[in-house]
Amino acid sequence: MKKRIVIAVIIILVIISGIYLLTRKKNNPYELTLYGNIEIRQVDLSFQVSGLIDKMLKEEGDSVEEGELLAVIDSRDYEANLEKAKADVNRTLALKNDAESKFDRNAPLVNDNTISKQEYDSLKNSKDKAIADYEMAAAEENYAQNQLDYTKIYAPEEGIIMIRVQEPGAVVNKGQTVYTMSKTKPVWVRAYVNETDLGNIKYGQSVKVYTDTTNPQTGQKREYEGYIGYISPVAEFTPKTVQSTDLRTSLVYRIRVYIDDIDSYLRQGMPVTIKVDLRQQDEWQYGSN
Repeated sequence: MKKRIVIAVIIILVIISGIYLLTRKKNNPYELTLYGNIEIRQVDLSFQVSGLIDKMLKEEGDSVEEGELLAVIDSRDYEANLEKAKADVNRTLALKNDAESKFDRNAPLVNDNTISKQEYDSLKNSKDKAIADYEMAAAEENYAQNQLDYTKIYAPEEGIIMIRVQEPGAVVNKGQTVYTMSKTKPVWVRAYVNETDLGNIKYGQSVKVYTDTTNPQTGQKREYEGYIGYISPVAEFTPKTVQSTDLRTSLVYRIRVYIDDIDSYLRQGMPVTIKVDLRQQDEWQYGSN
C-alpha cells in the first residue's frame, strides 16, 4: 500500500515537473509582457446658464456625434431678454443717427460763428454719447444672444453618454453636471514597466494589446495594434490595483500605450495584456543603420 502511495506521489511530481518545463519553454525571453487598464477621456457636460431643464435627448449608452444636441433649458426668459436687447439696439441706433445728423449739419457753422463753440461741443458730446449708447446696446444684444445659445448643450466630440445625471423638470445651476460623456478617441492603456525593462522600450514602439475577452468569431483573445506614446521620467511605487510579476513595492515607470484600431468593445477600466516584441524593437532601432 505504501509503495503504491510513493509511486503515485512520484508520478504526480513528474507530471508537475513536466508541466512546469513545458510552460517555461513557452515563455519567450524576447517578449516583454505588461498588464494595464484601458483609459478613455471623460467630460462632464453642463449648461453655461441656470434654468429649468426642458428636454434631455439622450440616454445612458447612446452614441453621439460631434455637435449633436443633447439637452435644452426652458429658454423663454432668455428669448425675452434678447428681444429687449434688440429693441434697445434699434432705439439707440435711431438716437445715434439723429445725433450724427445734427452734428454733421451744424458742425460747419462754427467756422463762421453761426453757432458758438459751446453749442458745437454740446452737439459733439451728444453724438459721442449716442454712439457709446448704441455700442453698449449692441454688446448687450450679443450677450443676450450668447445666453440664449447657452440654453442648449451640444456634444463637444464623438462619444458615448455614460451617465445621465439630470431629468426634465429639474432646475440646474450654471456649471452643474447634466451628462457625463466618454470620448471615442483617444483610447490608451495605462501600464507600468519595471526599471530592468525600461531600457527595452521607447516612444513609438509598436505593441500588441489583448483583452481577456474571447472573440467568438475567431476563438482567440481580442487583439489590437498599439504603440507606446508616453514613458514617465519619474519612478513610482506599483499601485495596488496593478498586477505585476514582481513585488508590488517595486519601483516602476508608468507608460501609456495608444490603441490604433479602436472599436466598441474597449471599455473604460478594462484590464488588458500588452506584448512587446523586443527582437522586433532591436531590428527597428538598428536595421536602418
